[in-house]
Amino acid sequence: MRLFICLIFLSVLACQSGDESVVTERPNVLLILTDDQGWSDLSIKGNKDIHTPNIDQLFKQGASFDRFYVSAVCSPTRAEILTGRYAVRGGVYSTSAGGERLDLDEETIAEVFSRAGYTTGAFGKWHNGTQYPYHPNARGFDEYYGFASGHWGHYFSPMLEHNQKLVTGDGYVTDDLTNKAMEFISKSQEEGRPFFAYLPYNIPHSPMQVPDEYWNKFADRTLLMDHPDKRPESILHTKAALAMCENVDMNVGRLIAHLQQLGIEENTIVVYLSDNGPNGNRWNSCMKGRKGSTDEGGVRSPLVMQWKSQIPAGLEITQIGSALDILPTLTDMCSILYQAQNKLDGVSLKSAVMDQDHKPRERYIINYWRDKTSIRSQQYRLSHDDLLFDISNDPCQLSDLAETQKTVFDKLYQTRQIWKEQVLSELPETDARTFPIGHPLSQYDHLPARDARVTGSIKRSNRYPNDSFWTDWTSSSDSILWPVEVLEPGTFDVTVYYTCAAKTIGSILKVSCMDASAEREVLVAHDPPLVGMDEDRSPRTESYVKEFKPLSLGRLELKKGKAVLALTAQRRVGGQLPDIRLLIMERV
Repeated sequence: MRLFICLIFLSVLACQSGDESVVTERPNVLLILTDDQGWSDLSIKGNKDIHTPNIDQLFKQGASFDRFYVSAVCSPTRAEILTGRYAVRGGVYSTSAGGERLDLDEETIAEVFSRAGYTTGAFGKWHNGTQYPYHPNARGFDEYYGFASGHWGHYFSPMLEHNQKLVTGDGYVTDDLTNKAMEFISKSQEEGRPFFAYLPYNIPHSPMQVPDEYWNKFADRTLLMDHPDKRPESILHTKAALAMCENVDMNVGRLIAHLQQLGIEENTIVVYLSDNGPNGNRWNSCMKGRKGSTDEGGVRSPLVMQWKSQIPAGLEITQIGSALDILPTLTDMCSILYQAQNKLDGVSLKSAVMDQDHKPRERYIINYWRDKTSIRSQQYRLSHDDLLFDISNDPCQLSDLAETQKTVFDKLYQTRQIWKEQVLSELPETDARTFPIGHPLSQYDHLPARDARVTGSIKRSNRYPNDSFWTDWTSSSDSILWPVEVLEPGTFDVTVYYTCAAKTIGSILKVSCMDASAEREVLVAHDPPLVGMDEDRSPRTESYVKEFKPLSLGRLELKKGKAVLALTAQRRVGGQLPDIRLLIMERV
C-alpha cells in the first residue's frame, strides 16, 4: 500500500515538474483555424445567407468570446497562436518572401505539448517558414501535411508536402486535410497518447474554389445580407466565400463525429477561430474594416472552446481575448506547467472559460500591421489614426470621442506608445536572415520561387510571391538567386521543377553555390496549361499554377557557411529558358 501511494505521489510530482517522460491522463486538443473567415461568416452570428450547424453547435455546447482579437493578416496571427507573443517579437512582419518566418529562438505551443507527452500534428497552411528549422517538423510537430506557403494556387488534388516530401493531394484540399487529421487522431488513440492536433485550414482564402455541391447552393441565390460597399464583382466572391465556409462547417462536423466514434469527445478540448477579418466586402455586422485593417472588422474573430466534461455549455464571455492567449490558456487547461523561454504577452483565459461568475478585467490588446497600430481596452479602441471609440456602446465605430474623453484617450495613446518603444522596436529595420539549408535533421530543403530574387528581365508569374513561379527567362546572362546558409556541410542532390516548350529542348541549366556546381541539359519538353480558371468561382488576383516537372541537376558538395545559391543558364535554345517553380536539395 505504501509503495502504491508513493508511486502516485511521484507521478503527480513529475507531472508538476514538467517531466516530459511522464504521460498523464490529460485532455486532447483540437485547434481549428480558418483563413480569412469573418466574424459574421457563421449562421449563429445572425448571417441569414449561410448555414453552419456544426460550428453553431460548438457555440451552444461550449464557451464563446464576444470580443476576441487576432492580427489583421494571416502569418502574424499564426505566429501569435504558436508562441503567445506578439508576432513582431518573433520577426514576423510580412506574409511572403521570408518576412513570414518565425524566429528560431521562439518556443511554440507544439514544443510545449510535445514535452508534456503529447503527440503533435499540423494539417494545412503553415505560413511561418518553409526551410528546416523554420518548418513545422522542426517546431514541435511530429506530423505535418499541407503547404508552408501563405496561399496556394489550386485546391483540387494539388501538390502538397508530407513531412517535407512532395506528395499529391487527394481531392478538395480541406476535405483532404481533415482526412489526414482524423487518421492522426486515430493513430494517437491506438498508441495511447494524448494528441495536440492543429488544423490551419486555407479557406475561405482565395482563389475562390469550392466543390459544386457547395457552390450550387449559392450560385443563383439572392443574398440577403448587404455590405455598404457591395459591388457586382464582389457578389461572386462573397457567394464563394460563404460556400467555402459551409465546406469548413461540414468538415468540423466530420471531426466531431470522429471524436464521438472514438469515444473521446468528452476529453477533447475543441477550439475554433479565424485568423483575421473577411477577405472581401461582405456583411460583417456593422463593423469597420476588413482583412488588413486594424479596426474591429479586420481583427475580430469568432472564438469558441468546447470541452464537454468541463466547460459550461452556452457560456458567452464578455472578457476581451486575443490569439496571444491561446497558448497560456490551453497549457493551463491541460495542467501543463512549464517555464516559458520568453516572456509571454498573452494570459490564461481558463478562469473566464470555466467560471460562469468570472468578471472581466482591464487589459490592453495591440493590433499592428504595416505601421498601423490600434489598441483595445475592455471598453474602448483607439484607432491607428487616433480616433477613439466606445466599442461597448458604439460597435460600428461611428462616433469619435477623442475630444470628449481625453483621460481615456491619453491612457490608450501612452500605452500604445510604450508598446511601440518596447515591443515594436524588437523588429529590426532590415531582415538579414538567409534561407537555411543543410540542417542535420532535414533530408529535404525546399527553395521555392517566392523566396528567390532575380537579375535581368525574368518576371514573376504574379506580383504576389506566394505560389508564384519565374517566367520570361530570355537571357543567358540572367539568373535566379537564393541567399542561403548551409548549416552543416554535406552532399546534396539538387532537383529543379520546371516547364518548357519543345523549342527550348537542349537548354542547359546550372546550379552553383560556393565553389560547387552541377548542370544538366533539358531533354524533355513539358508545357502543361495553366490551371485554376475553370475552377475559380470569382476572378483571382494571385498567380495561376501548372504542373511542374522535376529535373535532376546533379550533386553538390557544400561547405558550412553563408552564400548565394544561383540557378543560371549555360545554354539557351529557342529564345526562351524554362519556367522555374522550385528547387529541392536532398541530403545524400
